[in-house]
Amino acid sequence: MEEINPNQPHLDIELSEEVAEGIYSNLAIITHSQSEFVIDFIKIMPGVPKARVKSRILLTPQHAKRLVKALAENIQKFEQLNGKIKEVDNGFPMNFGGPTAQA
Repeated sequence: MEEINPNQPHLDIELSEEVAEGIYSNLAIITHSQSEFVIDFIKIMPGVPKARVKSRILLTPQHAKRLVKALAENIQKFEQLNGKIKEVDNGFPMNFGGPTAQA
């Protein structure tokens, strides 16, 4: 654990039970304007042609860049402990690679 420096400002961060549960997402769509980045987190389901945005995060360009750096550092730490994350890029699978449902 990091030592707390009494000379540095301290920020208390609260996490409600509802937010702590999290929201599952298996798709993120990122757009941006001159002043902000928008990340929409979506859950798509096999065989369902429509999906709903579950959460939207708006960031300044500076915060977006810090987020990318923090994610890269955490992925590196994860891979050091667990091995390389296998990348699968085969487009946008609507059926998740499973059999097509029939009625």
